[in-house]
Amino acid sequence: MQQKADDGTGNASAGERKPRLSLARIFQMNIGFFGLQFSFGLQQSNMGPIYSYLGASEAAMPLLWLAGPMTGLLVQPLIGALSDRTISRFGRRTPYFLIGAILCSLGLLAMPYSPTLWVAASLLWVLDAANNVTMEPYRAYVGDRLDANQRPIGFLTQSAFTGLAQTLAYLAPSILVYAGMSRDAVDLNGIPHITKAAFLIGAVLSLSTILWSVLSVRELPLTAAQIAELRRAPLSARSTLREIGDAIREMPPTMRQLAVAMLFQWYAMFCYWQYITFSLARSLHGTSDPASPGFRAAALATGQLGGFYNFIAFVGAFALVPVTRAWGARNVHALCMVAAGAAMLTIPGITTQNWLFLPMIGIGLGWASLMGNPYIMLADSIPPARTGVYMGIFNMFIVVPMMIQSLTLPLLYNGVLRGDPRNVLYLSGVLMLAAALATMRVAPARTVATAA
Repeated sequence: MQQKADDGTGNASAGERKPRLSLARIFQMNIGFFGLQFSFGLQQSNMGPIYSYLGASEAAMPLLWLAGPMTGLLVQPLIGALSDRTISRFGRRTPYFLIGAILCSLGLLAMPYSPTLWVAASLLWVLDAANNVTMEPYRAYVGDRLDANQRPIGFLTQSAFTGLAQTLAYLAPSILVYAGMSRDAVDLNGIPHITKAAFLIGAVLSLSTILWSVLSVRELPLTAAQIAELRRAPLSARSTLREIGDAIREMPPTMRQLAVAMLFQWYAMFCYWQYITFSLARSLHGTSDPASPGFRAAALATGQLGGFYNFIAFVGAFALVPVTRAWGARNVHALCMVAAGAAMLTIPGITTQNWLFLPMIGIGLGWASLMGNPYIMLADSIPPARTGVYMGIFNMFIVVPMMIQSLTLPLLYNGVLRGDPRNVLYLSGVLMLAAALATMRVAPARTVATAA
């Protein structure tokens, strides 16, 4: 079928369901992902320190992070299935973007003002639920809007915006210090003022960027036949749950095989995010005291190093586009997991901050691939009519490993890992190498034909 360029309205001419988009318009449709991932970056770099300021122990960290995987497990498959079957004047996916963005902004505004540990943990549940309402409909929107030959650039552009957003989210406290705010100015609960300012910035970006994307590149309208098909099976709790169950039973083989690799890589990433600040406090400053200047310095170092690896992910995502087309998403992803694993194994032994930027290159490449290549492998293997529900189910392959990590690592921390966060990073590195091996066992998917 011959494709025409998008006319700028989001509509295609008769018989043209997926017009080819220019690179500029692919950028526009993914700007909202910038705000969404800025929020995730703030959580990754600041929730561990916030919990510590409010009195949490290191061993309890995984349990306090349980909000993310739990809400993802419950919310994303449900929202994905609902967005597949939603009929509204705004489209299938757009209502979920907007609701999630509003809730996310409110959660970001409230988080750094948490007076107690239980309030912060509760707000993280709200914040993660809001992000999850937006996440999978957004990925499904990209799959809806682009043909198979444009999906690599579409999903890797999302990965690039993830890298850029998280670069700035991680660096925000350091930038604020550079602009004149005090690193050591804290409120009565010990939460730094620079953390509050960073979360305020995130709240503004979360809503404004989503609005930009959904208004700039609108969803393709459903055809009369598609609307009639959806109305034959009206949207309801029963039909939604039945759709999720049917999709799980009929899951493509490629998707099932990806589950093992996802188990290793996301267990590893959750370990890394939770314990990197504590590891750096030990290796760079010889402290485990959250109230010490050395710990606050380690928190800033986490932001600076995280900003660097996310910048590498931003640049690397674009560099991976031609490489992925030439070598295939599976092979490139396995190589990137090796780079990330090797990096994590070296971090605990480095005692000078400047040298830590070197392993951040490996983590940046791994993060760029994590946010793009698995979705390329997935999108080519699933039927277009079920994009939303399968994107939601695929997120279970992320949140289930995180739940397993949250429930098992506290049991290992003081015994097997000797109560040392540096040993958690060694574990992360080994698991990333295991993820590379599991990725190479995934059979390449055959692209599923799009519906006429």
